[in-house]
Parts: sequence; C-alpha cells; structure tokens
Amino acid sequence: MSTLRSPGHVPLSAVLLVVSAVACFATSDAIVKFLTQRYPVPLLVFTRFGLQALATFVWLAPTLRWGLWRTPQRGLQILRGTVLLGSSLCFVNALHWLPLADATAINFTTPILVVLLSVGLLKERMTRSRWAFVAVGFAGMLLIVRPGASILHGAALLALGSAGFYAAFQILTRKLRAADPRVTLFYSGLCGTVLMTLLLPFLDYRADMPWAHVALVVTFGAVATFGHFLFILAFRHAPASALTPFTYVQLMWAVVLGWLVYGYFPDGYSLTGIAVIAASGLLLAWHERRRGQGAVATGEPPAVD
Repeated sequence: MSTLRSPGHVPLSAVLLVVSAVACFATSDAIVKFLTQRYPVPLLVFTRFGLQALATFVWLAPTLRWGLWRTPQRGLQILRGTVLLGSSLCFVNALHWLPLADATAINFTTPILVVLLSVGLLKERMTRSRWAFVAVGFAGMLLIVRPGASILHGAALLALGSAGFYAAFQILTRKLRAADPRVTLFYSGLCGTVLMTLLLPFLDYRADMPWAHVALVVTFGAVATFGHFLFILAFRHAPASALTPFTYVQLMWAVVLGWLVYGYFPDGYSLTGIAVIAASGLLLAWHERRRGQGAVATGEPPAVD
C-alpha cells in the first residue's frame, strides 16, 4: 500500500490523478444540471449512487469477494457515505437554480470549513494565516452571494450546506486513508443507494424517460464514480497540502462548461469572488506546505457528488 510522502514532494502521477478527477466532477455537474430541470433530484442522486454501487460490486466482487464488505472501520465508512450523500443532495439541488460556476465556487469554501472543523474536532491550533484564509475565503463567497443579487436565495444556502457536509467528508476521508480505496468507494455508493431507496416510494416522476436522457444519467453516474476513484487514489500518493492547488482547476472547468453548455458567463463580481476563493486556498496550501503541517488542516477540495 502506498504511503504518503513529504509535503514538499508532489508526484506527477498524483497531480494527473487529481486534475483528471476534477475534470470528471465538472463534467458530471454540467450533465446533472441539465437533468435537474426535468427530473426529481432524489431520483438523480439515487441513480448516481446506485450506479456506483453496482459498478464497483461487479468490478470488485470477483476478486475481493467478502473482502469488499470487511473493514475494521465499518462505522466510519458508513458515516462517510452518509455525509457524502448529504453533500450530494444539497449540491444537486443547488445546481437546479444556480449557474454551474457560482455553485462550484461556493462549494469551494469547503477548505474554510475544514479549517474550522479541524479546530473543534481535531484540536488543531488556529494560526493567524488560517484566520486570514477563512476571512478572505468568506469575503470571496460574499462577492458571489452578494446582498441584493438575484443569486441570493435558498439555493446559495444549499451550496454552502453542501460545502459543510463535504468538509466533514474530507476529515473522514483522511481518517480512512489507510483503508483499501476500492472498499471505500464501494461503501460510499452502497450507503447512498440504501438511504435513497427509502425515498423512492414517495417520489412523483415520469417513467417514460427518453433514451437520450437515460444515456445522460448513466454517463453522469459513471463519470462521477470514476472521478471519485481517481480522487481517492491521488490522496494515497501525496499529501492533501501538496495536491490542493491542482484541484482549483475545477473552477476553471466549471466556468468554461457553464459558458459553452448553458451560455452563462459569470459577471465581474462573481469572477472576482471565484478568483478570491481560489487565491485564498492556493496561498494557504503554499503556506502550509512551507510549514510542513498536516494535510487535513489545509482542507481538501470538493468532489461534490
């Protein structure tokens, strides 16, 4: 099993894995935004996790057998999967109303919340640089969700809620870093599928989904699942403090895809907010690497699915 290296060393393989993962996340977000205009969000989230659980089971069960279920940290695996489901439900609902780039940028406040949670849960010390990071990142979010703007409604709170869930998810992921990533991937899909199955009888949706939309749903689930697996692998090869800067490529892809697919390009305030959030995260990651501090304190990037 791979071990984490020093924060100063960033293997090219880990960088490529993270960049590929966030490309998958941006693509799946663009697809699901289209689908949320036509189908209930719980149905889409159920499909996404169901496909992940089915694909990983078919792929891994023949080789891992009962090892796919066995883990000494089953409670943490279930909790992690449940928290990821909460993040996914909030974010996909937010995508129904918000532009892709704005929703993604708000969700990138996750590292701010990871810093704050690390103080409360991991008893880490808040340095002046971390307080500055929190303040600057929050200011960037306010530039996107600004008073009087049309974007300021419940959907922005949903995106922020998704970031909160994902902050907890990041900390749990670090606690499970010694676990087999294949088992971790399977449990996240299994938890989401089981919990969402309980909601299906209460959904009102059309059964006559066109084949083109079926293909989009399958693509959405497959791309998101593949992205999560790449994400898990990347953080086994290098510390989060070293890889965090490369995850901000997702913001660029969200802007580009939102423009090409939906014809929306962020205004000056939103672009500034996106840049401020990315800059604050990058500067803190650089500072933490210089200090050689732990990966969790810097926060890990959102893979919001």
